[in-house]
Amino acid sequence: MADKSKQSEHNTQAQIGDYSAQVAAFEQAEFSDPFAFLGVHYYNELSVILRVYIPGAEQVFYQSEQQKIAYQRYQKTALFTLILKKSNLQKNYQLSIVYPLITVQETDSYSLASTLDEQAMYLFCEGALAHAYQHLGAQWQRQNNTCGVRFTLWAPNAQCVSVIGDFNHWNATRHLMRKHPSSGVWEIFICNAQAGQGYKFSLLSQDGQRSEKADPFAFVMQMAPATASIIAEQDFATQLNSQHKGLTATQAQDRLIRNSIERPISIYEVHTGSWQRNAEQVAKGESGYLSYQELAERLVPYVKNMGFTHIQLMPISEFPFDGSWGYQPVGMFAPTCRFGSIADFQHLVDACHQQNIGLLIDWVPGHFPSDEHGLAKFDGTHLFEHADKRQGFHPDWQTHIYNYDRGEVKSFLISNAMYWFDLFKIDGLRVDAVASMLYLDYSREDGQWLANEYGGRENLAAIELLKQVNLRCYQENPGIMMTAEESTAWPGVTQYTEHGGLGFGYKWNMGWMNDSLSYMTRDPLYRSHHHHEMTFSLMYAYSENFILPLSHDEVVHGKGSLLNKMPGDDWQKFANLRAYFTLMWAHPGKKLLFMGGEFAQRNEWNHDCSLDWHLLEHGAHQGMQELIKQLNGLYCQSPALYELDNKPTGFQWLDENNAQQSIFSFIRFAKDLTDHIVVVSNMTPNPVQEFRVGVPSHHDYRVIFNSDAENFSGSDFNQQQVLTNQDIAWQGVEHSVCLQLPPLATVYLAKVEQ
Repeated sequence: MADKSKQSEHNTQAQIGDYSAQVAAFEQAEFSDPFAFLGVHYYNELSVILRVYIPGAEQVFYQSEQQKIAYQRYQKTALFTLILKKSNLQKNYQLSIVYPLITVQETDSYSLASTLDEQAMYLFCEGALAHAYQHLGAQWQRQNNTCGVRFTLWAPNAQCVSVIGDFNHWNATRHLMRKHPSSGVWEIFICNAQAGQGYKFSLLSQDGQRSEKADPFAFVMQMAPATASIIAEQDFATQLNSQHKGLTATQAQDRLIRNSIERPISIYEVHTGSWQRNAEQVAKGESGYLSYQELAERLVPYVKNMGFTHIQLMPISEFPFDGSWGYQPVGMFAPTCRFGSIADFQHLVDACHQQNIGLLIDWVPGHFPSDEHGLAKFDGTHLFEHADKRQGFHPDWQTHIYNYDRGEVKSFLISNAMYWFDLFKIDGLRVDAVASMLYLDYSREDGQWLANEYGGRENLAAIELLKQVNLRCYQENPGIMMTAEESTAWPGVTQYTEHGGLGFGYKWNMGWMNDSLSYMTRDPLYRSHHHHEMTFSLMYAYSENFILPLSHDEVVHGKGSLLNKMPGDDWQKFANLRAYFTLMWAHPGKKLLFMGGEFAQRNEWNHDCSLDWHLLEHGAHQGMQELIKQLNGLYCQSPALYELDNKPTGFQWLDENNAQQSIFSFIRFAKDLTDHIVVVSNMTPNPVQEFRVGVPSHHDYRVIFNSDAENFSGSDFNQQQVLTNQDIAWQGVEHSVCLQLPPLATVYLAKVEQ
């Protein structure tokens, strides 16, 4: 190779002109169109001029297979130029950059044509790019036979945007990006960027304010309080590009079955950071978080042993503040690194599926925090959020509300929902705070909100977004479950979108939760006056596909644990809770229980420490855990308790009006109506020696479950093995049996097959 330290093609300042204005713009990182100046440009009919701006460089060389030619430094600046004959210009030339301590070789980013997919960007702006994460953010690519990262950012109102990171010493003047005016998207390819390096975007607003923002599409982010995005591994890029491979036939069938409305669904809700912690690490003053790998080894077998069918993780998208529990995310596409890598999280998902346990995660499209490195005023304007605080700010949570009217924001959110299914093959999303999205006046007084175009309180753009998210997710991922945490009586939450519904698969039954907990917290002496609180839910039980939730929200902010909500002395507290759980498992609707409830955690949940597993040294807590385990086992084996959850034919009251005794009795039916379970619940501490209950068959009956049983630490009052059928019509059916009804207990009866 020829080394021409002194080029024959003279490169004088007179030839290249006066670049003082351009240099000044680069030095301030204020050059809005760097590709119009840097890289290869026309000089005359025979020659081109090459320009690079490289702070810190001592020398720069043009290098090809045939030659190595020195650039000329412009005055005493970081600008270097080279006039070269067109015939000598090689397409795949490299820059050899000499720094004081090192020489590096790299592709000239400014010599490359854009690889941005303009059709995809059109769809992105229209709100229809369901896989936007494949186009924006930090994408591994190969250009000029060199592997590198293309950084892409939507910031239409920025005056100038740079990528800053470990690969350029966080210098905003080094890698200024190219803007595509039609989409407002900026991009640049950087060949020397490496996996694991941190980066951000430095943005100059139209009013001259500079900010540094994390990548909204980053797949990895630093651990808080650090705020940088991280370049993902190249093998993750391969996984991204092969996401349409989908599930195997067996995996798809398993998912279809376990998430069906006609199947038993018992969900264990988990806060990943406080289910268990490493005691030795905690003693050293460390967080003691279990990793995703350790959760795969401990949590999954525990859930399997306890008989739960699903795990629901509270939000795991990267978030800066532990106290938000993940409900104020800034890295929507990044599984939090608190517990390990992307691969580690995938291992947890796979471990669940190997045990045929569904994995659900909380998803937060309703709001985002105001952290400086996040989405708020992203390019100096209210880009992701509404500018008017009456539309764009949550007074309750002091967070911003997405501008659902913007096509780009819709693409961002739709593609984020799709991302978790595409990449990790999870079973479903539980969408947080849906009511706050649906209503423009949510938690606002008169004058604090703006009506829609028809004068109503409905957020039409948010409604359309939710429909599109559900439609796209279900179309491309059959068998998943999309769940709404919707606290009002909004109609059609789980109706198909083509029938005017929102398109969710399931809805949390917040009414049942509020009413039943209100009843259970009352002294049994007064429960007779509030009997309807336990029966009202059956008035609307089939209006939606419901999940009955006893979630983290019920055991925080001074509400106390489930156990300590119960009235009476310690024995009565446990008896009340056992009776309540057993009644819940028999009520129409799928089940959800927050961690710790299964062994009757005494203290209110604290996200900063582990659950109180030491309580299992005591018999009453062991008994509660055994009750939940056996309830789950019986539930999964009893079609009468789940097959017709959303059909009136699956339920029949025997007596809903026995307020005087505070006793509830009903029948649950399977599709085969001869398969049924009779449920009787006594919500007072008074046993009933001869309680007659109607039964729909001429068979004898037996007690198949008793929340007062000795192995649950109950009094074991009901010792009857077989209940003799009597041809005495009772409670609207032709037959009846008499049983000893225990105090503060719920029992299940099943017919004795002859």
